[in-house]
Amino acid sequence: MKKTILVIFCLLFITNNMLADEKINTIYEGNPDAKIKLIIYESLTCSHCANFHKNVYPKLKENFIDKGYIKIEFKNFPLDMAALNASKIAHCKNDGKSDVLHFLFENQEKWAQGNEIEDVNSNIKKILDTKKYGIDFEKCIINKKIEDHILEDRIEAVKKFKLNSTPTLIINNKKFEKTLNYKNIKKTLEKMI
Repeated sequence: MKKTILVIFCLLFITNNMLADEKINTIYEGNPDAKIKLIIYESLTCSHCANFHKNVYPKLKENFIDKGYIKIEFKNFPLDMAALNASKIAHCKNDGKSDVLHFLFENQEKWAQGNEIEDVNSNIKKILDTKKYGIDFEKCIINKKIEDHILEDRIEAVKKFKLNSTPTLIINNKKFEKTLNYKNIKKTLEKMI
C-alpha cells in the first residue's frame, strides 16, 4: 500500500513539474522550414491589425503561406488591458494554431467595447460561447505563464526592433518600412523567393 501511494505521489509530482515547465507556443502558420520568416506584431484591439487580418492576410495565406514559401508568426504587442486579455484567450489552447486569434480579429467590433475591462471580458466570453472553442475563460485570464509569454513578446519587440505601434511586420529579422498593404508585401516577398 505504501509503495502504491509513493508511486502515485511521484507520478503527480512529475506531472506537475512537466506542466510547470510547459512552454507557451507561438501562434504561427506555414512551413516551419521556409526561408522567408514573417513576424507580425499586433494588438487585438488595434483596428489596423484587424484590417490586416481581413484584407492582407487572406492573400498572403493563399499566395505564400499555403504554398510553403513563408512561415508567419503572430506575436503579441497588446496596447491595453483588453488586448492583453484577448491575447490570453488566443493562446489558451497552447496549440500554436491561429483559429481563435483570427476569430477574435474578425469579431473585434463585437467584443472590443465597453467602459470597463469587465465589460470587454464579458463580450469576449459571449462571442467565444457562440463558437464552442472549449476555452475556460476564467482559467485563461488568470494564467500567469500565458501572460508572461505575451509580455515577453512585447518586450522583445521594443528591444530588438524598437517597435512602438501595431501592426508591424518583420521579414527575416528586418522591419518592413513600407506601407503595410498586400501590394507592397507581395513585391518584397517575390524578390526573396
